[in-house]
Amino acid sequence: MANALTSIILVILFCRSAAGLRTRLFSNKDWVLDADEGICKLMVETQGYACEEHKVTTQDGYILSVQRIPVGRSGEASAERAPVLLQHGLLMDGITWLLLPPDQSLAFMLADSGFDVWIANTRGTKYSRGHTSLDPGDSAFWDWSWDELVSYDLPASFQYVHDQTGQKLHYVGHSLGTLIALAAFSQNQLLSMSRSAVLLSPIAYVGQMTSPLARNAADNFIAESLYWLGLDEFDPRGDAVVNLLKAICKKPGVDCTDLLTSFTGQNCCLNSSIVDVFLEHEPQSTATKNTIHLSQMIREGTLTMYDYEDEDENMEHYGQPTPPVYNMTTIPNDLPLFLSYGGQDALSDVNDVQLLLESLKDHDGDKLVVQYREDYAHADYVMASNAKRAVYDPLIAFFKLQ
Repeated sequence: MANALTSIILVILFCRSAAGLRTRLFSNKDWVLDADEGICKLMVETQGYACEEHKVTTQDGYILSVQRIPVGRSGEASAERAPVLLQHGLLMDGITWLLLPPDQSLAFMLADSGFDVWIANTRGTKYSRGHTSLDPGDSAFWDWSWDELVSYDLPASFQYVHDQTGQKLHYVGHSLGTLIALAAFSQNQLLSMSRSAVLLSPIAYVGQMTSPLARNAADNFIAESLYWLGLDEFDPRGDAVVNLLKAICKKPGVDCTDLLTSFTGQNCCLNSSIVDVFLEHEPQSTATKNTIHLSQMIREGTLTMYDYEDEDENMEHYGQPTPPVYNMTTIPNDLPLFLSYGGQDALSDVNDVQLLLESLKDHDGDKLVVQYREDYAHADYVMASNAKRAVYDPLIAFFKLQ
């Protein structure tokens, strides 16, 4: 699956590789960035908004970058602004929420609507490559899957924002950002700090995903091949990933003339100028182990922790021969949820979303809002020219009711 926006990401790197632009985003020497090089300076302050750079250290030592937009562009601070944490998807970073013009980007819209906005950046991305003892050049730095995002990254970010504001959080996740939240909620994590959650292109079950490129990558064990070759870091701009993508594109039934559609489904409303902004900043690295975990889910149609494919090793990690299941039916029925999914989404397929909704069938009726956009695919939720009207305005209205 390679989840959230892998589509556009691999489109970009494939096309750029052909143009000889396959350069690594980061070297092992520049993994610590000054505040002057951060997202605040680059994407927020240039639009006239106040912004703060924060660092959050996880229990396993990763140093995550978090940006805060405390007030709207007017600079007027209300007595109490409810905090909102924005969590991007796979191979993306916090810039996900800042791609559109200020009056259309979710982060800026929330700030202008009276919310205290916090933007998360997952371990391994450009702005979260620090660690208390490891370097990105170390294999151990990349020894994680999205299980660790559930256990460490998300709780650390939640706790930090909660401690800074003294308030419960609203949450917005896109794609992988929805998966890690759902998994955490199912394990009774974060609930004491949560006010509500919005899930855009929700990912839980992915066994019926229709993306031909993503499914071929999973079925042909592409991520595993990279891992066996010693590539612990899944660098979307690296030669190995690009060459493997080319190989997939030669397979019968895979049409790579339109890679974006082949991955995400037919996005309805992308503006080429916004895609250009995206190209300036993305894609980001993740752990190859993370992509293996996602591939396992696609092949098996299951929602479990990482499978070590060895009973003894699973016993060592989990105390049982098979990986534990994330049970979506254990999510508390009174947690306010807003889910929005698209009819054209090839990654968050409607049939898989229906499985998730079936798991939530006993959710309190006044605590679950489900929005269906027939014309939307995966990338529309963060880059569509009409996302403000179609999704973000209803999302903000939902928050204000909680």
